[in-house]
Amino acid sequence: MAAALRTLQRLRAAAGWRAAWGRQVIRSGSEFTSLEEKPQFPGASAVFVDSLEFIQPNVISGIPIYRVMDRQGQIINPSEDPNIPKEQVLKFYHTMTLLNTMDRILYESQRQGRISFYMTNYGEEGTHVGSAAALNDTDLVFGQYREAGVLMYRGYPLDLFMAQCYGNASDPSKGRQMPVHYGCKDLNFVTISSPLATQIPQAVGAAYAMKRENADRAVICYFGEGAASEGDAHAAFNFSATLECPVLFFCRNNGYAISTPTSEQYRGDGIAARGPGYGIMSIRVDGNDVFAVYNATKEARRRAVAENQPFLIEAMTYRIGHHSTSDDSSAYRSVDEVNYWDKQDHPISRLRHYMMHKGWWNEEQEKIWRKKSRKMVMEAFEQAERKRKPNIEHMFTDVYSEMPSHLRKQEDALKKHLKVYGEHYPLDNYEQ
Repeated sequence: MAAALRTLQRLRAAAGWRAAWGRQVIRSGSEFTSLEEKPQFPGASAVFVDSLEFIQPNVISGIPIYRVMDRQGQIINPSEDPNIPKEQVLKFYHTMTLLNTMDRILYESQRQGRISFYMTNYGEEGTHVGSAAALNDTDLVFGQYREAGVLMYRGYPLDLFMAQCYGNASDPSKGRQMPVHYGCKDLNFVTISSPLATQIPQAVGAAYAMKRENADRAVICYFGEGAASEGDAHAAFNFSATLECPVLFFCRNNGYAISTPTSEQYRGDGIAARGPGYGIMSIRVDGNDVFAVYNATKEARRRAVAENQPFLIEAMTYRIGHHSTSDDSSAYRSVDEVNYWDKQDHPISRLRHYMMHKGWWNEEQEKIWRKKSRKMVMEAFEQAERKRKPNIEHMFTDVYSEMPSHLRKQEDALKKHLKVYGEHYPLDNYEQ
């Protein structure tokens, strides 16, 4: 009987506790219902929902492509016309076509065994010139390896392009880089590095330094959609957003990462769609429309410096040439596909149409310029080919301020070797 009474007392106590807790819950609920409760998690800005639903990969139909001109060079929306002066538009065209001419001659030079390697820029000239024109000369450029037009627009001379590809004594890098790995400190163009995507986090670091200096400068970093799959790209995006850096990420989405098409490179909506996930302002532009590229880059640059935040520009274009002279793109794409972009939607022809509509260009001027530009390239080409290679001693210089003992031993060993076997080497081709 006593045991039964103790059990009943415990049950009544438990019931009273549950009733008291229920009243407390009701009071809390009168302040916030379950749907009105605000999440306090520090990792996201969101609201609670009571339905189970996964986010679809393509939340929208696709990020639109901003453009100013149609394929016939007609301005679509007059309010978006940058109204660039005739002289500057002519500089756009001269740079784009001169680059195209240089590409053709150096590509053939490699095929003839005159240089070891080359990469053309066919079809992507608009991305180079449109973006370069929108920057300040003091802005720092990190290229990947297909941005020669940016350097050319800034005034890099043909003879130095040729000297670098030939690795002769006039080459600023003294013949120690692969062809097309240009660099120029005076023009704020960081020397190109072969490993893919390494320049992207480096660009963020440079932009962070500029921010700390309050230097009124920005950094632009070029890369392809293939490089955007590298871990360095994702780390750079996150660093740039969290450190609030004035950097422009300029992705040339040209359809192929060497032989890998975009359909096999990613499943999301291109590269611009990744920006919001990192908290980066993003835009997608027609890379074959030099004015669209110019407008987007100019505005992104202005805001990046004024607001200290990164911007991502995805320029949609097409790589008409092979990836490099080590590649044969006919193995993975059709001739008809390439011909479409070469004949129907080329950035150079689009700009030429625009200039003709304005009365700034005609067929006679085209013939004269093509002949003149080819002569300019051939003169630089022939001069570079005649020059000797750098002195062999440069194999050991420019790494340490004072040459360490192990390098001195290597240099002495080379000199002794050449003294005995020099007749077997083409030493006459090198400066003494």
